[in-house]
Amino acid sequence: MNFEAATPAVLPFPPVDPVLFEIGPFALRWYALAYIAGLLFASWYMKRLVSSPRLWGQVKPSMSVPQVDDFFLWSVLGVVLGGRLGYVLFYKPLHYLANPHEILMMWDGGMSFHGGFLGVVAVCYFYGRRIGTSLDRMLDLGAASVPVGLGLGRLANFINSELWGRPADLPWAFVFPLDQLQLPRHPSQLYEAVLEGLFLFIAVRIATHRHGALQHAGRASGIFALGYGLSRILVEFFREPDPFLGTFAGFLTMGMILSLPLCLVGVWLLLRSRHDPA
Repeated sequence: MNFEAATPAVLPFPPVDPVLFEIGPFALRWYALAYIAGLLFASWYMKRLVSSPRLWGQVKPSMSVPQVDDFFLWSVLGVVLGGRLGYVLFYKPLHYLANPHEILMMWDGGMSFHGGFLGVVAVCYFYGRRIGTSLDRMLDLGAASVPVGLGLGRLANFINSELWGRPADLPWAFVFPLDQLQLPRHPSQLYEAVLEGLFLFIAVRIATHRHGALQHAGRASGIFALGYGLSRILVEFFREPDPFLGTFAGFLTMGMILSLPLCLVGVWLLLRSRHDPA
């Protein structure tokens, strides 16, 4: 397929400025707003979950409402530090080794979901020990509440014209403004927004509200880990590999490699939750 000679994308790229507004040197970007909105929603939704006794049955909720507020501050730190350090270590270690001063330049972009996930896991472990709650029960609350933030983050990636897909001859392909080749491509960011955001949120909500997942430690987080891992692996077939990494063994991308352990953890949590009494 000669994509350069292909029919131009049917769908025009939306003329949305990545910067929402500027006041002097301060600029609020959609990407930052997505993080803020996702974290605020997660905090609000976790309060709703811990305030609904019917979701927990005979099990004590993982946290109280005041503890959710306290945990929110720690989770912000885990997401930001973990996401940034994950990006530095997983995707551009040599670049940042040569330019260590750029590690703190987060306003230029560069966050890793897998790094942010590990950061939240660490926060859940230490905060859970502080309040006497197991790690898997802490993760269950996060699993139920974070997909919305993931979906918003992918929408922000689309607005930023970054992390686009592979070339495609499809009626819903886009020519991204920052793509030097100006080829019609899969809007893989939107695929991820639907799979990792909307579908994953619905799947975990059905498990918590209809099947009592919160009554079994690790069940909600197992569904999240397996669902996210499979979604990310699927989308990687349509997403353009990072130019500084390429593919491994001809088709494996870094996103796939980092998601495989997540799938295994998800399966382990689900199997383990079967032996946790309701």
